[in-house]
Amino acid sequence: MRPGQITPEQYDALLADKVAHVSSIMQPLNHPEIEVFRSKPSHYRLRAEFRIWHEGDDLFHIMFDPTTKERIRIDEFPIADQRISTIMPVLIEELKAEPELRHRIYQIDYLTGLSGELLITLIYKRPLTDAWQHAAQALKQRLAAYAPLDFIGRSRKQKIELDRDYIIEQLTVEQRSLRYQQIENSFTQPNGEVNQHMLNWACSIAKNLSDDLLELYCGNGNFSLALAPHFNQVIATEISRKSIRSAQYNCELNHISNVQVLQMSAEDVSAALLQGSQLKKLDLSTLTLNTVLVDPPRAGLDSATVQLVSRFDDILYISCNPETLRMNLAELDSTHSIERFAVFDQFPYTHHLECGVWLKKRA
Repeated sequence: MRPGQITPEQYDALLADKVAHVSSIMQPLNHPEIEVFRSKPSHYRLRAEFRIWHEGDDLFHIMFDPTTKERIRIDEFPIADQRISTIMPVLIEELKAEPELRHRIYQIDYLTGLSGELLITLIYKRPLTDAWQHAAQALKQRLAAYAPLDFIGRSRKQKIELDRDYIIEQLTVEQRSLRYQQIENSFTQPNGEVNQHMLNWACSIAKNLSDDLLELYCGNGNFSLALAPHFNQVIATEISRKSIRSAQYNCELNHISNVQVLQMSAEDVSAALLQGSQLKKLDLSTLTLNTVLVDPPRAGLDSATVQLVSRFDDILYISCNPETLRMNLAELDSTHSIERFAVFDQFPYTHHLECGVWLKKRA
């Protein structure tokens, strides 16, 4: 399928194929019926990045075919959120008409959220001057009717923010409204409505749990904030300083006081807990860590982290790679049983499928 091309009439069949594939590779494991959480068939993606192609007086978005590397002109992008889809052609016409904004523009990145805010990053192969900033400010005012938006200008070793470099996302979880700072050029969940499904699913499990939660790979606090009401304390760990700052900001933004965010890798957390030492300066004797949540990268959990999580009564495992999830679940099968298994279609029309698993310690 060419980049940006979708077939909504085939969505159900394509999703069923993905679910069947996950079910087949999990077959040796004893698991309950798979819960399936769908995406919207179109206008679901909250992030998009495009190269910009100059051809005479024309200017347009392009993507490259991942197989053939063919350059593909993108005039419509129906997988993108409606705000992005609507503003893309308008922005191109504005850039064509303004030499200061058009000259040597190389790439455009879009970031939006269910909140309706929109952040556009214009990336150049030349230094940006005060004249660029004045032109971008005027453009922001002209496009204000389309969405609450802002612009960032980037070039080599240069970044200009007209106002700020993030949006504030707003998600509804268990009838609570949660706000999240999402920073330009950092990881955020690309499918907002499916993300809400994941958070609500995790909360439906957390209602059955108690005491304190350890979370590895917490990012900007996506799960931390949603799960906080169900635990006495949430100890969230992350290695990225940018993500840690966002997670701490988001706790303050939502007036959540029982989440502590520590800068530690999963490997360091595993070593500290397995040796019985402190997590940073945190006194473990004050906590009852019965539940762990992991949301690892595609490589899954390393052996030390598998050994660590196997000690917990309850494990919430969010996975972006069913293949490595299958290997980790096989390692945990001797200590834990699978109570619930869900799939979340974050990326329609691709082979990717997000999974969520609740494991409980065997008696």
